Amino acid sequence: MDACDEVFLEGLRFFAYHGVNPEEKTRGQRFTVDIRMTTDLRAAGATDDLARTVNYSAVHKTVRSIVEGPPRDLIEAVAEEIAAAILREFPTVARVTVTVRKPEVGLQGAFLDAAGVRVVRDRGEGAA
Repeated sequence: MDACDEVFLEGLRFFAYHGVNPEEKTRGQRFTVDIRMTTDLRAAGATDDLARTVNYSAVHKTVRSIVEGPPRDLIEAVAEEIAAAILREFPTVARVTVTVRKPEVGLQGAFLDAAGVRVVRDRGEGAA
């Protein structure tokens, strides 16, 4: 049976230096990240065993190392790297959805809460 349960982390907050504009690389800005991982949680629920689920503390550590790591021009590249790392490091995850937001995006004349991207990657489809 296909996995349909989820482990998720919402609103992870980081300060980093991603962006195309020079000031984004020098001043940096806040980023928020949401992660949704599809997996089968029945064994974890039946056994109360951390080893039978996705350890979200370990996921946070992985996400943090990427977001706070080397600057990228595009948040699409950040999201793609996060998705690939989760699928690589957490073999029970069948699908991952990664949302990366810039809550303080500088769009001249625009008023918005955030700009961002969302990628959905399935195991076996060759996430980058």
